[in-house]
Amino acid sequence: MRVAFTAVPDSHLPSVDELLSIAVNALGGSERQGQVTMVQAVRKAIDDQAHLAVQAGTGTGKSVAYLVPSIRHAMDSEKPVVISTATIALQRQLVDRDLPRLSEALGKELPHEPTFAILKGRRNYLCRYKATAGWPEEDEQDQLFDPREVSATGRMVQRLQEWAEETETGDRDELVPGVSEQAWRQFSVSAQECLGANRCPSGAECFAELARARAGEVDVVVTNHALLAIDAMGELPVLPEHEVVVVDEAHELVDRVTSVVTGELSDTSVMLAVRRVGRLIEQPIADQLMEAGEDLKALLAAAPPGRIDELPEVLGLTLALVRDAAWRCITALGPRNADKDDPDKAGQRKAAFTALDEVHDTAVRMLEAYGHASEADRAEVVWLDAGTDRRPPMLRVAPLSVSGMLRDKLFGERTVVLTSATLALGGTFDSLAAQWGLGEGRGWQGIDVGSPFDHPRAGILYVAKHLPQPGRDGLPQAYLDEIAELIEAAGGRTLGLFSSMRAAKAATEALRERLDVPLLCQGDDSTMLLVKQFADDEPTCLFGTLSLWQGVDVPGPSLRLVIIDRVPFPRPDDPLTSARQRHVAAKGGNGFMAVAANHAALLLAQGAGRLLRAQNDRGVIAVLDPRLATARYSGFLLGSLPPFWRTTDPAIPRAALKRLTETTPGD
Repeated sequence: MRVAFTAVPDSHLPSVDELLSIAVNALGGSERQGQVTMVQAVRKAIDDQAHLAVQAGTGTGKSVAYLVPSIRHAMDSEKPVVISTATIALQRQLVDRDLPRLSEALGKELPHEPTFAILKGRRNYLCRYKATAGWPEEDEQDQLFDPREVSATGRMVQRLQEWAEETETGDRDELVPGVSEQAWRQFSVSAQECLGANRCPSGAECFAELARARAGEVDVVVTNHALLAIDAMGELPVLPEHEVVVVDEAHELVDRVTSVVTGELSDTSVMLAVRRVGRLIEQPIADQLMEAGEDLKALLAAAPPGRIDELPEVLGLTLALVRDAAWRCITALGPRNADKDDPDKAGQRKAAFTALDEVHDTAVRMLEAYGHASEADRAEVVWLDAGTDRRPPMLRVAPLSVSGMLRDKLFGERTVVLTSATLALGGTFDSLAAQWGLGEGRGWQGIDVGSPFDHPRAGILYVAKHLPQPGRDGLPQAYLDEIAELIEAAGGRTLGLFSSMRAAKAATEALRERLDVPLLCQGDDSTMLLVKQFADDEPTCLFGTLSLWQGVDVPGPSLRLVIIDRVPFPRPDDPLTSARQRHVAAKGGNGFMAVAANHAALLLAQGAGRLLRAQNDRGVIAVLDPRLATARYSGFLLGSLPPFWRTTDPAIPRAALKRLTETTPGD
C-alpha cells in the first residue's frame, strides 16, 4: 500500500546520480558509464516531458538505470510510473529481484520505501463469481470428444476448484503446475465479459479488482505490452492514472500491439456466439446466425490459405450474412443493462453480447478492409490462416500500421521511455521510431549508451562468404559440414539459431551421429529445461528457432559459439509482412528495407546478443548466409550488429575456438 506522506519538494529529494550510487553500492556492483548516461537521460526526458529511446547493450544495467529515475519521479509526483515488458521472465525479474533490492537500498533516502505491484490482464485472474455461479459453458467441442482429454481437463478443473478456495491472489501464474487453456477458461472472464465490480456479487473480493487497487497505491506498476495497449486504446482505463511509461523490450512493442488489435473470425467463434445467445432470444433468430456460421465453415474449408487482396463475391456475401445475423441477435437481446439485478442472467447476457460483438465487429472490419481507391489508401489486410488438426481455418484482419494508434493513444498522453539492447537498426533509430509513430508532435530523442563489453576483443563475427546462398530445399551439405567443423573446434558449447523448425531438426538429425558431443533440439523437452541442460553441461549444443533467438541467457564457458543459418527475413508468403511491404511501396517507400530488412536486422542483433552475457565471455558468431557479406543490404544489417571483429576466412574462427577450448577450465 502507498504510505501517506506530504510531498517533498523536488530539491529536497536526492538526485538521480546520488540514488544510483546508493543503489549500485547496495547491490554490490560497480559504476558503469552507460548506466550513468542512461539514468541522466531518463531523468531529463521525464523532467522535459519528452519521449526517449535508449539502446543499452547487455550488461549495462538498464533496469536499474530506468527504475531509479522512475522511483524518484513517483515520489515527487505521487503518481505511479508504469513499466511495461514483453516477456514474463523480465516481469518476474523486476518484481522478484530488481525492485525488492532497490526498494530496500533506497528506502532510507526517500520519503518512504518504494512500493511496487504487478498488473496483468483480467483473463489472468480467477473470477470468483464464475467459479461458483452458473456461467455459460465453454465450447465442449474443443475437446474433440477425446476421452483422455476430457478426463485430463476434468482433473485440472478439480484442482482449480481446490485452488480457488485457498489462493490469495487468483493469479494464474501462481498455480503450479499450470492448467490448460480449456480448463482455465471455465474460471476466468475477459474484460468484455466481466459484470463489473458494482454489479457482480463477488465484486468486493474480485482478484482482478484487488490487483488493480493495489496497483493504484504503489510507486511502480509492472505490466506487459498487451495490457499497455489495451489501456491506451480502450475506452475505460485498465492501469492506474500515470504520467510516465517505461517500455522495456521495446523492439517487441509493435508486434505485441498488432496482436492485440488483430481480429479473428471462424465458424467456432460464430457457433460460440450461437450457444451463448441461444436460450436468451427466439430460436429462429439464433438459427439464422448458426446457418451463417455453417456457410462460413464450408467456405473456409474450401478456400486456399493466404492473403486476400480482393474480396471474392462469395466471401463478401458470407461475411455480410454473418454480420447481419449477429446484429439481429444483438438487437433481439434488448438493452445491455437488462437483468442488472439478477447476476446470473446478467452474466449470461454479458457473455452473449461479448461473443456477438466480436463476431459482428470483426465481420464489419473485414468488409471495410476493401473498396479503397488505391493500395496506398488501404488500412488493413485480411488473410485466411490454414487450420490444424485441432483448429479450424480462421480469417484474420490486422492493421497495416499501428503507428497512428501509438502516436495518438500512447505517446500523445504521457511521457514514454523506450529501451532495449536492440533499437538502432542500420545504426539509426529512424526505422523503429517510424513504426512507433514518433517524429510528429512532441519531441523525442534516441541515444545509444553503448555496452560494457569490448566487442572487437571479445567476439568474432564470421560470415561464411564461400558458402552457396541458402535455398528452399533444406540445409545444403556444405552448411552441415561448416556447422560440424565449427562445433568440433568449439568442443560443443554451441547455440544453433535456425530460421525454421524444419531446418533445426534436419541439422540435429544429420549431426547427432557425426558429432561426439550431446546435441539437443528445441521440442525434445520444454525450452526452459533444454536451456538449463545446455547451460549445466559445457560440451552440450542446443539447436532451435525463434524463441531461442531472444530468450537465452547463458553466461560462461557453456556458450562459445552462436551459429545463425541464414539472414532471418520474414517468410515471403507471410500475409501481414508481405502486405506491409506492398503498402510501403505503394506510398513511395522501399517496402523491402522498411519491413523485411528491419525484421531481419532486429532478429540478427537479438541472435548475436546471445554470445556475450558476462564480462569474461568470449566466442564467435558464425553466420552461414553469404548474403550478409555480399548483398546490397548487407551494410544495413551489419550496422545493426554489435562491433565484433569481422572476418570471412573460415580458418580464423576455428583457430580462435580451439584456443578458447584449450584454455577453458575442466577440459
